[in-house]
Amino acid sequence: MSSDKFNLFSFSGKMKIMHLSWMAFFVSFMVWFNAAPLMGVIALSLGLTNEQIKTLLILNVALTIPARIIIGMVTDKFGPRLTYSALLILCSFPCFMFALGETFEQLALARFLLGFIGAGFVIGIRMVSEWFPAKELGTAEGIYGGWGNFGSAAAAFTLPAIAIAFGGDNGWRYAIGLTGVMSFVFAFIYYFNVSDTPKGSTYFKPKKAGALEVTSKGDLALLILMKLPMYATLALLGWKLSPAGVGMFTQMEVYGIYGILVGVLMVDLYQTYQVNKHIFDGPVPEFECYPFKQVAVLNVLYFSTFGSELAVVSMLPLYFAETFELGLTQAGMLASTYAFMNLVSRPGGGWISDRFGRKPTLMILTAGLALGYLGMAQITSDWALPLAVIMVMTCSFFVQGGEGAVFAAVPLIKRRLTGQIAGMTGAYGNVGAVFFLTVYSMVSTQIFFYVIAASAVLGLVSLLFLIEPKGHIAEVNEDGEVTLISVN
Repeated sequence: MSSDKFNLFSFSGKMKIMHLSWMAFFVSFMVWFNAAPLMGVIALSLGLTNEQIKTLLILNVALTIPARIIIGMVTDKFGPRLTYSALLILCSFPCFMFALGETFEQLALARFLLGFIGAGFVIGIRMVSEWFPAKELGTAEGIYGGWGNFGSAAAAFTLPAIAIAFGGDNGWRYAIGLTGVMSFVFAFIYYFNVSDTPKGSTYFKPKKAGALEVTSKGDLALLILMKLPMYATLALLGWKLSPAGVGMFTQMEVYGIYGILVGVLMVDLYQTYQVNKHIFDGPVPEFECYPFKQVAVLNVLYFSTFGSELAVVSMLPLYFAETFELGLTQAGMLASTYAFMNLVSRPGGGWISDRFGRKPTLMILTAGLALGYLGMAQITSDWALPLAVIMVMTCSFFVQGGEGAVFAAVPLIKRRLTGQIAGMTGAYGNVGAVFFLTVYSMVSTQIFFYVIAASAVLGLVSLLFLIEPKGHIAEVNEDGEVTLISVN
């Protein structure tokens, strides 16, 4: 583990790794959300309908749920340096495809494929965990997540200006194409300037590929249970694209999607059994064991935190516009205060975790999240606008602080599985987003906020089962040597 001091203004050693990693995440989020601020111009340019625009927004997140699981496995096996670089190169091509698209079908395919770049977040979690000791890990992961996440806000502020600067009907194409160039170029910058571990450290890989390893029969049952909501969410996305939703697919095509999902689930469960069938032959050595319930609790918490952030960021501009009778530009600027909090609140959540412990921090931030959304549910047109903005920013601090605290704990569960654990937890954030946005489409805004608050209460209950990390986790290298990694 790198021993140099934590100096935010340094660009050497472990700090260089952290800075380059959040920059890679920043670029990936700029690419992922590059169409959102330009959607109105794109619709005018190509004559898209409102239903087609909604479909593109849905397709943008559809692939991210399985992608985070897959990328987590690839990261653990091949290392974050190669995986991040390859992802940035590969995802630049659907970005160019979108920039050159002439028909809705071409845009839809490109947007679907671009959902894969949303998995980049998972890679950096493993990279940062390799370079920072446990006492600094929450702060480092928080900066990585918070500053990288800001890429979506940067896209919203800069890309419309770039499109206007190029001018004409094709200005949006140049703006989106430019993010693809950034992704392609930064892949090489990242590859040639980072390494997976500090010099002399071992990069621990999973013993078996294809599924997450667990260490008891009860954990295997819980792992299978935690897989089901992810498939249910993908089925829900299929329903959204059916004639009952936006009508992109026929009912028979949607039935085909359901059939594919059931088939993939069966293969997934078989693969999970194959990787873990050794637990039926006898107990796993105690030093190799880890409690999977830790992962399950963090999944539930990320469902409420990042899931609600993605959902609220999507609806907040229109909510401000309608509640306070504002223009869309002014409403968008005010709503962006929610996302802006990422710069300090996510690193803040990680820093508090480092100082006061993972479990107490998560308890306080999750309780604050519940109260924050209860407060947002009370906002009406009678409120003074500055007071409503303060309420939103306060709630946002607890939401994003909670995200930072979740990923302060993820790397302390089992080092060699960090990519897969981060992938599953990250995927639950997208599951939450789809769930909350579906609720939003069916109920009033007030009930929508109450539902998020209720999910946070469920998170508080689940936290009773979380174990505060302490002592060491043991990893075994390919030669059979055991290494103890401190989690204090």
